[in-house]
Amino acid sequence: MFIQVWQGTVRDRSALLDCMERWTRDLRAGAPGYLGSTSGFSDDGTFVSVARFESEEMARRNSERPEQGEWWAEAEQCFDGEVTVHDCRDVDMWMGGGSDTAGFVQVMEGHCDDLPRMREVLAETGDRVHELRPEILGATLATYGDDGYVETVYFSSEDEARAHERVEVPDDLRPLFEEEMRLLGDVHYYDLHAPILTPAGR
Repeated sequence: MFIQVWQGTVRDRSALLDCMERWTRDLRAGAPGYLGSTSGFSDDGTFVSVARFESEEMARRNSERPEQGEWWAEAEQCFDGEVTVHDCRDVDMWMGGGSDTAGFVQVMEGHCDDLPRMREVLAETGDRVHELRPEILGATLATYGDDGYVETVYFSSEDEARAHERVEVPDDLRPLFEEEMRLLGDVHYYDLHAPILTPAGR
């Protein structure tokens, strides 16, 4: 899997939503290797979109479509300033990956000084976390550059996510949880209260 993340401060929210709807209606079916995307507005006005493709080659072929280029030129006008794009070639799925039925999504973007260990910790804790936090439907961890990462976590609802944040962590898991928090490093949280979940075209 290959993930492309794009984000920026929105100037015209209504126009951007119209662009997203038009992409789903008119361009999605022709996007090669498109597996789905998770998008939304965070509290600070940032719009984040996490698009999944079968491979980097497929994502590039999508970007090279003339109609995609025209659409992107229009979508960029909805932002105030530059849109940041991260191409993530290494992707791990946690607890089965994402979900198109999530009611709340949290995107974490940051830098980690030991990405291989972060992957190991997530793999080690996956089954136990599912027992403790049944409202977590899955997650993806996508990395870019030497130390950048974007982790996208899918929840059944925000109310359930907030309630389970107070769950007591078992003693045997606490060291791994503490290590995971350290590995997150310099991280920014984007809470998508009303996520836009766009599955692959049928």
